[in-house]
Amino acid sequence: MNSFEKIYEVVKTIPKGKVATYGDIAFLAGNSRWSRVVGYALHSNPDPESIPCHRVVNREGKVAQSFVFGGARVQRQKLEAEGIVFEEDGRIDLSKYRI
Repeated sequence: MNSFEKIYEVVKTIPKGKVATYGDIAFLAGNSRWSRVVGYALHSNPDPESIPCHRVVNREGKVAQSFVFGGARVQRQKLEAEGIVFEEDGRIDLSKYRI
């Protein structure tokens, strides 16, 4: 299994209403230095219906400004539709929603 495939398998395990950071995904995929690789993999997501890349946020709990499937607004809408509440500053409370 290559690095992207490992990343996709981890992302598939994030349940609705929860998020993970790029660093979380990198660690769980087997290499804590892969945070950027996680970003590259998500931008190449071959199956957004089964690989919920919208559930991956940065270490501050913010959505990606360049979310490949419609931008930050779309990513936020998808997360809100799953019950995730954003703080006034646009962050997600990772202590509450992180896997």
